Amino acid sequence: MRILVVGGGGREHALCWKLASSPLCEALFCAPGNAGIAAEATCVPVAATDLDGIVALAKRERIDFVVVGPEDPLCLGMVDQLEAEGIRAFGPSKAAAELEGSKGFMKDLARKIGIPTAAYRRFADIERARAYVRGQNAPVVVKADGLAAGKGVVVAATAGEALAAIEEIMAKRRYGAAGAEVVIEEFLEGEEASLFALCDGKTALLLGVAQDHKRAFDDDKGPNTGGMGAYAPAPILDDAGARRAMQVFVEPVLKAMAEAGRPFTGILFVGLMVGKAGPKLLEYNVRFGDPECEVLMRRLRSDLLPALIAARDGELDQVDLRWETDPALVVVMAAKGYPDAPEKGSEIGNLDAAAAVPGVVVFHAGTKAEGDRVLANGGRVLAVSALGRDIEEARERAYRAADLIDWPQGFYRRDIAARALRR
Repeated sequence: MRILVVGGGGREHALCWKLASSPLCEALFCAPGNAGIAAEATCVPVAATDLDGIVALAKRERIDFVVVGPEDPLCLGMVDQLEAEGIRAFGPSKAAAELEGSKGFMKDLARKIGIPTAAYRRFADIERARAYVRGQNAPVVVKADGLAAGKGVVVAATAGEALAAIEEIMAKRRYGAAGAEVVIEEFLEGEEASLFALCDGKTALLLGVAQDHKRAFDDDKGPNTGGMGAYAPAPILDDAGARRAMQVFVEPVLKAMAEAGRPFTGILFVGLMVGKAGPKLLEYNVRFGDPECEVLMRRLRSDLLPALIAARDGELDQVDLRWETDPALVVVMAAKGYPDAPEKGSEIGNLDAAAAVPGVVVFHAGTKAEGDRVLANGGRVLAVSALGRDIEEARERAYRAADLIDWPQGFYRRDIAARALRR
Protein backbone atom coordinates (compact mmCIF):
# COMPACT_ATOMS: atom_id res chain seq x y z
CA MET A 1 0.00 0.00 0.00
CA ARG A 2 0.99 3.62 -0.57
CA ILE A 3 0.40 5.55 2.66
CA LEU A 4 0.20 9.29 3.38
CA VAL A 5 0.48 10.71 6.91
CA VAL A 6 -0.77 14.28 7.34
CA GLY A 7 1.08 16.47 9.85
CA GLY A 8 4.60 17.41 10.88
CA GLY A 9 5.01 16.98 14.63
CA GLY A 10 6.29 14.41 17.09
CA ARG A 11 3.01 12.50 16.88
CA GLU A 12 3.36 12.18 13.10
CA HIS A 13 7.01 11.13 13.37
CA ALA A 14 5.98 8.34 15.76
CA LEU A 15 3.18 7.28 13.38
CA CYS A 16 5.53 7.29 10.38
CA TRP A 17 8.16 5.35 12.36
CA LYS A 18 5.58 2.69 13.19
CA LEU A 19 3.86 2.56 9.79
CA ALA A 20 7.20 2.30 7.96
CA SER A 21 7.78 -1.04 9.70
CA SER A 22 4.56 -2.54 8.32
CA PRO A 23 5.04 -5.23 5.65
CA LEU A 24 1.94 -3.78 3.97
CA CYS A 25 3.61 -0.39 3.47
CA GLU A 26 5.17 -0.14 0.01
CA ALA A 27 5.69 3.65 0.03
CA LEU A 28 5.25 6.22 2.78
CA PHE A 29 4.69 9.96 2.37
CA CYS A 30 4.24 12.72 4.93
CA ALA A 31 2.90 16.25 4.45
CA PRO A 32 4.54 18.49 5.47
CA GLY A 33 6.79 16.30 7.67
CA ASN A 34 10.01 17.47 9.35
CA ALA A 35 13.73 16.75 9.46
CA GLY A 36 13.30 13.52 11.42
CA ILE A 37 10.32 12.21 9.48
CA ALA A 38 12.42 12.49 6.30
CA ALA A 39 14.33 9.39 7.47
CA GLU A 40 11.10 7.35 7.39
CA ALA A 41 9.00 8.91 4.63
CA THR A 42 9.10 11.14 1.58
CA CYS A 43 8.20 14.61 2.93
CA VAL A 44 6.12 16.86 0.70
CA PRO A 45 5.73 20.58 1.54
CA VAL A 46 1.93 20.70 1.70
CA ALA A 47 0.41 22.24 4.84
CA ALA A 48 -1.66 19.93 7.03
CA THR A 49 -4.60 22.34 6.78
CA ASP A 50 -4.46 22.61 2.96
CA LEU A 51 -7.35 20.28 2.19
CA ASP A 52 -7.24 20.75 -1.58
CA GLY A 53 -3.48 20.36 -1.59
CA ILE A 54 -3.62 17.09 0.36
CA VAL A 55 -6.29 15.68 -1.97
CA ALA A 56 -4.17 16.66 -5.00
CA LEU A 57 -1.09 15.06 -3.44
CA ALA A 58 -2.99 11.85 -2.68
CA LYS A 59 -4.20 11.63 -6.28
CA ARG A 60 -0.79 12.45 -7.75
CA GLU A 61 1.00 9.80 -5.67
CA ARG A 62 -1.79 7.21 -6.02
CA ILE A 63 -2.22 7.02 -2.25
CA ASP A 64 -4.21 4.03 -0.96
CA PHE A 65 -4.71 5.21 2.61
CA VAL A 66 -4.36 8.55 4.42
CA VAL A 67 -3.74 8.87 8.17
CA VAL A 68 -4.62 12.36 9.43
CA GLY A 69 -2.63 13.24 12.55
CA PRO A 70 -3.55 16.72 13.87
CA GLU A 71 -6.91 18.03 15.05
CA ASP A 72 -7.06 21.11 12.78
CA PRO A 73 -7.48 19.29 9.44
CA LEU A 74 -9.88 16.81 11.06
CA CYS A 75 -12.10 19.63 12.31
CA LEU A 76 -11.91 21.31 8.89
CA GLY A 77 -13.30 18.14 7.26
CA MET A 78 -10.24 16.61 5.62
CA VAL A 79 -11.47 13.04 5.99
CA ASP A 80 -14.83 13.96 4.42
CA GLN A 81 -13.08 15.59 1.45
CA LEU A 82 -10.70 12.67 0.89
CA GLU A 83 -13.46 10.08 1.11
CA ALA A 84 -15.63 12.12 -1.28
CA GLU A 85 -12.80 11.80 -3.81
CA GLY A 86 -12.63 8.02 -3.32
CA ILE A 87 -9.49 8.11 -1.14
CA ARG A 88 -9.68 6.01 2.01
CA ALA A 89 -8.77 7.95 5.14
CA PHE A 90 -8.39 7.32 8.86
CA GLY A 91 -9.97 9.80 11.26
CA PRO A 92 -13.35 11.24 12.18
CA SER A 93 -15.64 13.20 9.93
CA LYS A 94 -15.98 16.96 10.45
CA ALA A 95 -19.27 16.38 12.29
CA ALA A 96 -17.72 13.80 14.63
CA ALA A 97 -14.59 15.92 15.18
CA GLU A 98 -16.74 18.56 16.90
CA LEU A 99 -16.11 16.51 20.06
CA GLU A 100 -12.77 18.34 20.10
CA GLY A 101 -13.61 21.30 17.90
CA SER A 102 -16.06 22.70 20.47
CA LYS A 103 -15.57 22.23 24.19
CA GLY A 104 -19.12 23.47 24.68
CA PHE A 105 -20.51 20.79 22.37
CA MET A 106 -18.49 18.15 24.21
CA LYS A 107 -19.63 19.31 27.65
CA ASP A 108 -23.28 19.49 26.58
CA LEU A 109 -23.12 15.95 25.19
CA ALA A 110 -21.43 14.62 28.34
CA ARG A 111 -24.12 16.19 30.52
CA LYS A 112 -26.91 14.87 28.30
CA ILE A 113 -25.75 11.25 28.47
CA GLY A 114 -24.66 11.30 32.11
CA ILE A 115 -20.87 11.14 31.77
CA PRO A 116 -19.16 12.34 34.99
CA THR A 117 -17.55 15.73 34.34
CA ALA A 118 -16.93 19.08 36.03
CA ALA A 119 -19.84 21.50 36.47
CA TYR A 120 -19.65 24.24 33.82
CA ARG A 121 -21.27 27.16 32.02
CA ARG A 122 -20.86 28.38 28.43
CA PHE A 123 -20.59 32.06 27.49
CA ALA A 124 -20.56 33.87 24.16
CA ASP A 125 -21.08 37.24 25.90
CA ILE A 126 -17.99 38.59 27.66
CA GLU A 127 -19.92 40.61 30.28
CA ARG A 128 -21.94 37.58 31.33
CA ALA A 129 -18.74 35.55 31.60
CA ARG A 130 -17.19 38.23 33.81
CA ALA A 131 -20.28 38.44 36.01
CA TYR A 132 -20.35 34.66 36.41
CA VAL A 133 -16.70 34.53 37.50
CA ARG A 134 -17.25 37.27 40.10
CA GLY A 135 -19.94 35.08 41.68
CA GLN A 136 -17.80 31.93 41.86
CA ASN A 137 -15.32 30.67 44.40
CA ALA A 138 -11.84 30.29 42.91
CA PRO A 139 -10.09 28.33 41.58
CA VAL A 140 -11.97 27.95 38.30
CA VAL A 141 -10.91 26.79 34.85
CA VAL A 142 -11.39 29.03 31.81
CA LYS A 143 -11.25 27.39 28.37
CA ALA A 144 -11.46 28.77 24.86
CA ASP A 145 -14.29 26.87 23.19
CA GLY A 146 -12.42 26.13 19.95
CA LEU A 147 -9.05 24.70 18.96
CA ALA A 148 -6.06 26.42 20.58
CA ALA A 149 -3.24 23.88 20.10
CA GLY A 150 -3.56 22.65 23.67
CA LYS A 151 -2.91 26.10 25.11
CA GLY A 152 -6.35 27.71 25.47
CA VAL A 153 -6.89 26.51 29.04
CA VAL A 154 -6.22 28.63 32.14
CA VAL A 155 -6.45 27.26 35.67
CA ALA A 156 -7.24 30.49 37.53
CA ALA A 157 -6.33 30.52 41.22
CA THR A 158 -8.20 33.79 41.79
CA ALA A 159 -11.14 35.67 40.29
CA GLY A 160 -8.62 38.21 38.99
CA GLU A 161 -6.74 35.53 37.05
CA ALA A 162 -10.01 34.21 35.62
CA LEU A 163 -11.04 37.71 34.51
CA ALA A 164 -7.63 38.20 32.90
CA ALA A 165 -8.03 34.89 31.06
CA ILE A 166 -11.45 35.94 29.77
CA GLU A 167 -9.92 39.20 28.57
CA GLU A 168 -7.10 37.40 26.73
CA ILE A 169 -9.40 34.81 25.15
CA MET A 170 -12.55 36.79 24.32
CA ALA A 171 -11.48 40.45 24.05
CA LYS A 172 -7.90 40.22 22.76
CA ARG A 173 -8.64 37.01 20.83
CA ARG A 174 -5.28 35.47 21.68
CA TYR A 175 -6.46 32.20 20.10
CA GLY A 176 -8.38 33.80 17.27
CA ALA A 177 -11.86 32.49 16.46
CA ALA A 178 -11.41 29.75 19.08
CA GLY A 179 -12.12 32.42 21.69
CA ALA A 180 -15.53 33.51 20.40
CA GLU A 181 -16.98 31.53 23.29
CA VAL A 182 -15.59 30.29 26.61
CA VAL A 183 -16.39 27.40 28.89
CA ILE A 184 -15.93 28.08 32.60
CA GLU A 185 -15.64 24.96 34.75
CA GLU A 186 -15.25 24.00 38.35
CA PHE A 187 -11.69 23.08 39.28
CA LEU A 188 -11.16 19.34 39.73
CA GLU A 189 -8.47 18.03 42.04
CA GLY A 190 -6.53 14.86 41.38
CA GLU A 191 -4.16 13.38 38.83
CA GLU A 192 -4.63 13.53 35.08
CA ALA A 193 -4.68 10.44 32.89
CA SER A 194 -5.02 10.07 29.13
CA LEU A 195 -6.95 7.05 27.85
CA PHE A 196 -6.90 6.16 24.16
CA ALA A 197 -9.40 4.07 22.24
CA LEU A 198 -9.44 3.05 18.58
CA CYS A 199 -13.02 3.37 17.28
CA ASP A 200 -14.89 2.27 14.14
CA GLY A 201 -18.25 3.93 14.82
CA LYS A 202 -19.64 1.11 16.92
CA THR A 203 -16.72 -0.81 18.45
CA ALA A 204 -13.93 0.61 20.64
CA LEU A 205 -10.57 -1.03 21.31
CA LEU A 206 -8.50 0.15 24.29
CA LEU A 207 -5.02 1.32 23.27
CA GLY A 208 -3.80 2.12 26.76
CA VAL A 209 -3.45 4.81 29.40
CA ALA A 210 -0.65 7.37 29.56
CA GLN A 211 0.10 10.32 31.82
CA ASP A 212 1.08 13.64 30.24
CA HIS A 213 2.82 16.59 31.93
CA LYS A 214 1.11 19.79 30.79
CA ARG A 215 2.95 22.54 32.67
CA ALA A 216 6.15 23.93 31.18
CA PHE A 217 8.40 23.51 34.20
CA ASP A 218 9.24 21.04 36.99
CA ASP A 219 6.78 20.44 39.83
CA ASP A 220 3.91 21.45 37.51
CA LYS A 221 4.91 25.11 37.45
CA GLY A 222 4.53 27.58 34.63
CA PRO A 223 2.01 27.91 31.80
CA ASN A 224 0.05 25.10 30.21
CA THR A 225 1.63 23.60 27.11
CA GLY A 226 0.79 20.96 24.54
CA GLY A 227 2.68 18.47 26.73
CA MET A 228 6.25 18.28 28.08
CA GLY A 229 6.57 14.54 28.57
CA ALA A 230 4.59 11.36 29.10
CA TYR A 231 4.85 7.73 30.12
CA ALA A 232 2.79 4.57 29.73
CA PRO A 233 1.34 2.56 31.26
CA ALA A 234 0.16 5.01 33.93
CA PRO A 235 -0.43 3.32 37.31
CA ILE A 236 -3.02 5.97 38.24
CA LEU A 237 -5.44 3.85 36.15
CA ASP A 238 -4.74 0.11 36.31
CA ASP A 239 -6.13 -2.48 33.88
CA ALA A 240 -9.41 -2.84 35.76
CA GLY A 241 -9.75 0.95 36.02
CA ALA A 242 -9.10 1.33 32.30
CA ARG A 243 -11.79 -1.23 31.46
CA ARG A 244 -14.29 0.63 33.69
CA ALA A 245 -13.32 3.90 32.04
CA MET A 246 -14.07 2.39 28.62
CA GLN A 247 -17.57 1.49 29.87
CA VAL A 248 -18.20 4.90 31.45
CA PHE A 249 -16.47 7.36 29.10
CA VAL A 250 -16.07 5.68 25.68
CA GLU A 251 -18.94 3.30 24.95
CA PRO A 252 -21.74 5.79 25.84
CA VAL A 253 -20.28 8.56 23.68
CA LEU A 254 -19.84 6.18 20.71
CA LYS A 255 -23.50 5.20 21.04
CA ALA A 256 -24.65 8.83 21.40
CA MET A 257 -22.63 10.03 18.42
CA ALA A 258 -23.99 7.23 16.23
CA GLU A 259 -27.55 8.06 17.30
CA ALA A 260 -26.92 11.74 16.48
CA GLY A 261 -25.86 10.82 12.95
CA ARG A 262 -22.21 11.58 13.69
CA PRO A 263 -20.64 8.09 13.99
CA PHE A 264 -17.15 8.39 15.44
CA THR A 265 -14.32 6.66 13.61
CA GLY A 266 -10.70 7.23 14.58
CA ILE A 267 -8.81 7.78 17.82
CA LEU A 268 -10.81 8.91 20.84
CA PHE A 269 -8.53 10.52 23.43
CA VAL A 270 -10.24 10.72 26.82
CA GLY A 271 -8.66 13.23 29.20
CA LEU A 272 -9.51 12.26 32.77
CA MET A 273 -8.99 13.75 36.21
CA VAL A 274 -8.69 10.93 38.73
CA GLY A 275 -9.69 12.20 42.18
CA LYS A 276 -10.99 10.76 45.42
CA ALA A 277 -14.46 10.27 43.92
CA GLY A 278 -13.05 8.45 40.89
CA PRO A 279 -12.35 9.62 37.32
CA LYS A 280 -14.14 12.59 35.76
CA LEU A 281 -14.00 13.74 32.16
CA LEU A 282 -11.80 16.74 31.37
CA GLU A 283 -11.99 16.57 27.58
CA TYR A 284 -12.39 14.46 24.50
CA ASN A 285 -9.86 14.82 21.70
CA VAL A 286 -10.27 13.18 18.32
CA ARG A 287 -6.67 12.14 17.57
CA PHE A 288 -3.59 10.73 19.20
CA GLY A 289 -2.18 13.00 21.87
CA ASP A 290 1.31 14.39 21.58
CA PRO A 291 3.56 13.29 23.33
CA GLU A 292 1.37 10.33 24.37
CA CYS A 293 1.40 8.94 20.82
CA GLU A 294 5.16 8.52 21.04
CA VAL A 295 4.98 6.24 24.09
CA LEU A 296 2.02 4.27 22.70
CA MET A 297 3.84 3.61 19.41
CA ARG A 298 6.98 2.50 21.27
CA ARG A 299 4.94 -0.05 23.24
CA LEU A 300 2.81 -1.36 20.34
CA ARG A 301 4.17 -4.72 19.18
CA SER A 302 1.47 -5.36 16.54
CA ASP A 303 1.36 -3.88 13.06
CA LEU A 304 -0.50 -0.55 13.31
CA LEU A 305 -1.64 -0.28 9.70
CA PRO A 306 -4.18 -3.18 9.61
CA ALA A 307 -5.75 -1.85 12.83
CA LEU A 308 -6.23 1.62 11.34
CA ILE A 309 -7.71 0.14 8.17
CA ALA A 310 -10.07 -2.06 10.21
CA ALA A 311 -11.24 1.01 12.15
CA ARG A 312 -11.98 2.87 8.92
CA ASP A 313 -13.77 -0.17 7.48
CA GLY A 314 -15.91 -0.89 10.57
CA GLU A 315 -14.16 -4.19 11.32
CA LEU A 316 -12.47 -3.53 14.68
CA ASP A 317 -14.23 -6.51 16.25
CA GLN A 318 -11.75 -8.65 14.28
CA VAL A 319 -8.64 -6.89 15.64
CA ASP A 320 -6.47 -7.95 18.57
CA LEU A 321 -3.38 -5.91 19.43
CA ARG A 322 -0.23 -7.01 21.25
CA TRP A 323 1.86 -4.74 23.47
CA GLU A 324 5.37 -4.73 24.90
CA THR A 325 5.49 -5.46 28.62
CA ASP A 326 8.18 -2.79 29.08
CA PRO A 327 6.98 0.74 29.92
CA ALA A 328 7.86 3.71 27.72
CA LEU A 329 8.68 7.30 28.61
CA VAL A 330 9.22 10.44 26.55
CA VAL A 331 10.92 13.72 27.45
CA VAL A 332 9.97 16.71 25.32
CA MET A 333 12.72 19.22 24.50
CA ALA A 334 11.28 22.67 23.78
CA ALA A 335 12.74 25.92 22.49
CA LYS A 336 13.37 28.62 25.08
CA GLY A 337 10.39 30.96 25.18
CA TYR A 338 7.86 28.16 24.64
CA PRO A 339 4.84 28.22 24.86
CA ASP A 340 4.54 31.98 24.32
CA ALA A 341 7.35 32.98 21.94
CA PRO A 342 9.68 30.06 21.14
CA GLU A 343 13.05 30.96 19.63
CA LYS A 344 13.49 29.39 16.18
CA GLY A 345 16.53 28.73 14.01
CA SER A 346 19.06 27.39 16.54
CA GLU A 347 21.15 24.36 15.56
CA ILE A 348 20.75 21.00 17.30
CA GLY A 349 23.72 18.66 17.53
CA ASN A 350 24.77 15.21 18.73
CA LEU A 351 21.45 13.58 17.82
CA ASP A 352 23.16 10.37 16.68
CA ALA A 353 24.83 9.91 20.07
CA ALA A 354 21.47 10.34 21.80
CA ALA A 355 19.80 7.80 19.51
CA ALA A 356 22.57 5.29 20.28
CA VAL A 357 21.52 5.01 23.94
CA PRO A 358 19.92 1.56 24.44
CA GLY A 359 16.14 1.60 24.10
CA VAL A 360 16.03 5.19 22.79
CA VAL A 361 14.32 6.63 19.71
CA VAL A 362 14.47 10.41 19.19
CA PHE A 363 11.32 11.70 17.51
CA HIS A 364 11.36 15.10 15.82
CA ALA A 365 8.54 17.60 16.37
CA GLY A 366 9.47 21.16 15.38
CA THR A 367 12.60 20.68 13.27
CA LYS A 368 13.77 21.46 9.75
CA ALA A 369 16.83 20.41 7.77
CA GLU A 370 19.26 22.92 6.30
CA GLY A 371 21.86 20.91 4.44
CA ASP A 372 23.35 18.54 7.01
CA ARG A 373 22.21 20.73 9.91
CA VAL A 374 19.05 20.21 11.98
CA LEU A 375 17.44 23.44 13.16
CA ALA A 376 14.72 24.19 15.70
CA ASN A 377 11.55 25.23 13.89
CA GLY A 378 8.81 25.26 16.51
CA GLY A 379 7.94 25.28 20.20
CA ARG A 380 8.19 21.60 21.07
CA VAL A 381 11.19 20.46 19.04
CA LEU A 382 12.21 16.92 20.03
CA ALA A 383 10.61 14.00 21.87
CA VAL A 384 13.25 11.72 23.37
CA SER A 385 11.61 8.32 23.97
CA ALA A 386 12.88 5.22 25.74
CA LEU A 387 11.76 1.73 26.68
CA GLY A 388 13.01 0.09 29.86
CA ARG A 389 12.42 -2.97 32.05
CA ASP A 390 10.63 -0.62 34.46
CA ILE A 391 9.74 3.06 34.50
CA GLU A 392 12.96 3.90 36.34
CA GLU A 393 15.14 2.39 33.61
CA ALA A 394 13.09 4.01 30.83
CA ARG A 395 13.45 7.36 32.61
CA GLU A 396 17.21 6.99 33.10
CA ARG A 397 17.70 6.14 29.43
CA ALA A 398 15.56 9.02 28.14
CA TYR A 399 17.35 11.58 30.32
CA ARG A 400 20.77 10.15 29.44
CA ALA A 401 19.91 10.65 25.77
CA ALA A 402 18.44 14.13 26.29
CA ASP A 403 21.56 15.20 28.19
CA LEU A 404 23.73 14.12 25.23
CA ILE A 405 21.90 16.40 22.79
CA ASP A 406 23.83 19.61 22.12
CA TRP A 407 21.21 22.34 22.10
CA PRO A 408 21.81 25.22 24.55
CA GLN A 409 18.70 27.03 23.26
CA GLY A 410 16.40 24.22 24.44
CA PHE A 411 14.94 23.20 27.79
CA TYR A 412 13.10 20.24 29.27
CA ARG A 413 11.52 19.11 32.51
CA ARG A 414 13.59 16.88 34.79
CA ASP A 415 10.65 15.29 36.63
CA ILE A 416 8.79 13.24 34.03
CA ALA A 417 7.16 10.21 35.73
CA ALA A 418 8.11 11.39 39.24
CA ARG A 419 4.58 10.50 40.37
CA ALA A 420 4.95 6.95 39.08
CA LEU A 421 8.26 6.53 40.92
CA ARG A 422 6.76 7.82 44.16
CA ARG A 423 3.92 5.37 43.79
